[in-house]
Amino acid sequence: MDLDLSHPSIEDLRRTAQKRIPKFAFEYLDSATGRELGLKVNRDALDAIGFMPRVLCGRTKAELQTTLMGQKYDLPFGIAPVGMSGLMWAGAERMLAKAAVAHNIPFSLSSVAVASPEDVAPYIGKNGWFQHYPVKSGELRRAMLPRIKAAGFHTLIITVDVPEESRRERQRRANLTVPPKADLRTLTEMASRPAWCLAHLREGIMPRMRFFDDYAPTRGRESFTHAGALIRGIPDWDYLRELRQEWEGHLIVKGVLRPEDAQEMVAEGVDCIWVSNHSGRQFEAGPAVIDQLPNIREAVGTDVPLIYDSGVAWGLDIMRALAKGADFVMVGRAFQYAVAAFGARGIDHLVHILKADIEANMSQLGSENLGSLAEHLLRTR
Repeated sequence: MDLDLSHPSIEDLRRTAQKRIPKFAFEYLDSATGRELGLKVNRDALDAIGFMPRVLCGRTKAELQTTLMGQKYDLPFGIAPVGMSGLMWAGAERMLAKAAVAHNIPFSLSSVAVASPEDVAPYIGKNGWFQHYPVKSGELRRAMLPRIKAAGFHTLIITVDVPEESRRERQRRANLTVPPKADLRTLTEMASRPAWCLAHLREGIMPRMRFFDDYAPTRGRESFTHAGALIRGIPDWDYLRELRQEWEGHLIVKGVLRPEDAQEMVAEGVDCIWVSNHSGRQFEAGPAVIDQLPNIREAVGTDVPLIYDSGVAWGLDIMRALAKGADFVMVGRAFQYAVAAFGARGIDHLVHILKADIEANMSQLGSENLGSLAEHLLRTR
C-alpha cells in the first residue's frame, strides 16, 4: 500500500485508527470536553489565518531546521505528550521515541503514559522530554525527578492547565477505565479489534499508568479513578518555584494562555512557554490558542522561546503558528492516529505528510526561511 496515495492526510490516518482500535480507546484520544466547542474555536481561528502567495520566485528550497533551547532539530515540530499513548497501540511510546530520534525531532513522554521512563530510555537519544503533572507532595516530586533524569530526559514540561480532571462526556459514554474493565461491553469491543488485542498480548501488559502506579498507595478500581487521580496535585506558584529549584535541565510550562502568567513564569526562571488549551480537552469556553500566541509573544519579548499546540491538522497549521509568533510546534493527536493506524510506518508517514505540506506551501509563498513567514500573512484577516 502506498500511504501517500491511500492516506495523504491526517484525517485519513484518523479514520483508519478508528477502525483498528476499540471504541473506548478512540474516544479517549479523539474527544474534547463539553460540546467540544474548544476544538471548533481552535479550528476556526487557524482557518482564518491566510498568507499572500508570491510568483516568479524560481525554485525554492525550504530550510526547516530549527534551534530550540540550544538544540538543533531537523523540523519545526515534535511529538507532544499524550496520556495513555500505549492504549492506542501496544508499544506506541517506544515507536514514537525511535521515530523522534530517526527524524531528529523532540519526543515527549507523559507521566501518565503506559510506558515508564525506563521503558523508553534506550530509545530517546538526546531528544527526550518528560511531561510532569504536579503531584500531591514535594517529597513525592523529589522522588520522581532523579528517576526522570537518570532515564536520560533533559527537558521537563510541567502541565499547569489541569487543576481538576475534566468530564469529557464522550469518554464517559465509552465506558473507559484505566486499566480497561474486563466487563462484557469492553471485552466485546476488544474482540472486535483482533490486531489491537494481539499487539497487546505480544507486549505482555495491560495498559496502565506504569510510572504513577509506582507511587500510588492503591490502584483505583472505580470508573475514572486511577493512579494519576490518586497522587496528582493542584499546581500553584510555589510548586513552580520549587520545581525550578529542583530541576537542573530546561523547564517548560505547558498550558499557558494569559500574557501576565507568561511574564511571571519567565521571571521565575522558566526556559520556555508552551501556549496551549490542551486541545479543548479541559475547558471549552476559552479563547483560541492561536489568537493568544501574539499577545504572549509581545508580553515576553523575543528572547523567550514559545511552543504552540492545539488543533494542528496540516503542515499549513504549523506555518500559521510560526508566523504568529511560535518558535516551535508540538503535535499530539495526529501522532497517535498514525501509530494506531500503521504502527512505526504510520509515524514516518505522518512526519512526511507534515514536512511535505510545509515545503509545498512555502514554495507557494516563495519563502525559504521559517522566520520570514510572518511577512506573508494576510493583514486583512
